Amino acid sequence: MTDTPGALLGPAEIRELAGRLGVRPTKTLGQNFVHDGGTVRKIVRAAGVRPGDRVVEVGPGLGSLTLGLLEAGASVVAVEIDPVLAGQLAETVEAHLPGADLEVVRADALDVSSLPGDAPTALVANLPYNVAVPVLLTFLERFGSLERVLVMVQAEVADRLAAEPGSKVYGVPSVKAAWYADVRRSLNVSRTVFWPVPNVDSALVAMERREPPSTTATRAQVFAVVDAAFAQRRKTLRAALSGLFGSGAVAEAALRAAGVDPALRGERLGVVDFARIAEQLPASAVQQGGRAGTVEA
Repeated sequence: MTDTPGALLGPAEIRELAGRLGVRPTKTLGQNFVHDGGTVRKIVRAAGVRPGDRVVEVGPGLGSLTLGLLEAGASVVAVEIDPVLAGQLAETVEAHLPGADLEVVRADALDVSSLPGDAPTALVANLPYNVAVPVLLTFLERFGSLERVLVMVQAEVADRLAAEPGSKVYGVPSVKAAWYADVRRSLNVSRTVFWPVPNVDSALVAMERREPPSTTATRAQVFAVVDAAFAQRRKTLRAALSGLFGSGAVAEAALRAAGVDPALRGERLGVVDFARIAEQLPASAVQQGGRAGTVEA
C-alpha cells in the first residue's frame, strides 16, 4: 500500500475516538497512544516491514501503529487485552484502509501461546511499559518464527536490553534477550508524540533472531543461573550461586570447571559464560527456575 495521507490517525481523531469509546488511558495497562503519523511511519521503516510480511503487534490500542503496518503492506495479528479497544480496532482499520489484512486477538499477551493464521515473522509494537520485558521475552520463547523485532519501550529499558557485559545497566534482561537475538538500541522517540504525554523517555529496540549459544544446558537452566547471579548484584558469583548449587564450595568448583573466576560478579559475564556455568548444574537443581520474563528488581 502507498502512503495515503488520511490512512493514519491524527491527534484530533485519537481524542475523538477515545472519547466516543469512553477510553481513559490508564497507568495500570501502560497506555500511551502515538498520535504522530510521521513517527508511526518512521517506526515501520525502522522495522523493515515489507509487503507480505506477517507481523504480530502487542497492545495496538486505538490502532495508530496498526494502520502504519497495514499501510506498508503487512498482514497483522494484533493482541489486545482491553475489550473495548479490541472490539473497535477492526472497525477503525476498515474505515481507513478497507480490505486490509488484520486479525485481532483479545487476550493478555502473557497468556498467548498460539496465534491465528500464518506464523508471524516480525514483532513490531509500542509495548505497555509495565510489562514490556516479560512480553518481549515470552514472545521470543513461544514464537520461534519471529525473525526480527522492533519494539518501543521506556528508554531505560531499551538501555538495559541492549547493554553489554560490564555496563552499569547490564542485567537479567540483557542476558536473556541475548540468548535469542542480536540486540541494539535504535531511535529515540519524543514524549510529545504520545497522548497522554508520558513522564518517561522512550526508545526503539531492534532485535535480529539468531541461534542460542551452543550448549548442553537447557534454556531453563541457563536462565536459572542468570536469575541467581543477578538476584543480589553485589555478591560474587560464588556467593550468588551457592543456593542454586547447594553450597559455596560446589558453586566455586562449578565456576572453575566452566572457566569462570568465582570472584567475579554476574555483570561481567556474557550469555555464553552463563551457558557454560549452567552445564555444571545437576538436573535436580532447576525445578521452576529460568522464567522467560523474569527481570531483576
